[in-house]
Amino acid sequence: MSAIVGTPRETFPGERRVAVTPRHCDALRKSGIEVLVEHQAGVESGYPDEAYAARGAQLVDRQTLFATADVIAQVRTLGANPDAGRADLAVLRPGQAVVGFGEPLTAPQECTDLAGSGVSFFAMELMPRITRAQSMDALSSMATIAGYESVLIAATRLPKMFPMLMTAAGTVAPAKVFVLGAGVAGLQAIATARRLGAVVSAYDVRPVVKEQVESVGGKFIILDVDSKTSEDKGGYAKAMDEAFYRRQRDLMTEVIREQDVLITTAAVPGRKAPILVTRDMVLAMQPGSVIVDIAAERGGNCEVTRPGETIVEHGVSVLGPLNVPSMVPYHASQMYSSNITSFVKLLFKEGALNINREDEIIRETLVAYESMIVHPRVLEAMQSQLGASVAR
Repeated sequence: MSAIVGTPRETFPGERRVAVTPRHCDALRKSGIEVLVEHQAGVESGYPDEAYAARGAQLVDRQTLFATADVIAQVRTLGANPDAGRADLAVLRPGQAVVGFGEPLTAPQECTDLAGSGVSFFAMELMPRITRAQSMDALSSMATIAGYESVLIAATRLPKMFPMLMTAAGTVAPAKVFVLGAGVAGLQAIATARRLGAVVSAYDVRPVVKEQVESVGGKFIILDVDSKTSEDKGGYAKAMDEAFYRRQRDLMTEVIREQDVLITTAAVPGRKAPILVTRDMVLAMQPGSVIVDIAAERGGNCEVTRPGETIVEHGVSVLGPLNVPSMVPYHASQMYSSNITSFVKLLFKEGALNINREDEIIRETLVAYESMIVHPRVLEAMQSQLGASVAR
């Protein structure tokens, strides 16, 4: 077998996921692709070296892996690991492919550096939302994990139980949970909170998701705002103007006032997260209430969120967890590995790396090729950031 995929140990602080799990080594090998895994790469996720060896993967040191593999499959490439990931630039070689999350719309220098090393860089964030690419949609996979975990974080912090209980000591009322944003993460949060017994409602700027919210047991809240242009052609929420968000915040204050738990999930790819929850809205909540802002990595949806911290504002706990999928590394790795495996199979033809830019999936995820940035959206983002820098 001449086609080789290498999975190194992740070096970003606190990153516990691994890009390829033992189970998917079988799938790759059946497709004629050999798998190299750095020693201890999967231990933090619950996958020991012995599990990889049993599935036919070859365990090697980091230097051998980078020197041998045709494709380097990572969770975090340089753009998503700008400090520790820089050490890998010296061992990448021209003609190699790098696949993983890389923040291509917000990390122009790192993308440029990867291009300069001569590798072809594929960003999993840019996977097109088409039927053929559903099995490769890593953003949705990780959002599923984040939505689930956000509810458990809230339930642990809330000084109440989620379900209604009828006891000899009296009736315990169910917790009220409000989810802002009904994308993949939001829908999973709604479903998880319902399974725990909470009364759940949700809001999204895209009114078309009302049926999806109701299908997982939530009540869709309708606000009197014009949201006809709130969704892009890929199904993601679009950034709206400040007047829209101001009107939305005014109407939402009364809804949030009654909630025990608020989970915010609204994020626009490549953009700072919109502020949907003001300090005044936080102050309107009852002491003991909990806000879990899983958009914290992009600045947060709540005005008082501090990324990576938990603060208490007027008795309300505001949590801004980072890298939430890594809190559930076993299944997060399993799902991501499935996405990576499906994608990597596209990159090989007859045992050799074959980057077919006529294929929509390959074209839309390819950021760097032959020492150049080739993705139009990334080029546009780089030019925009350069212009902003000059303006300052």
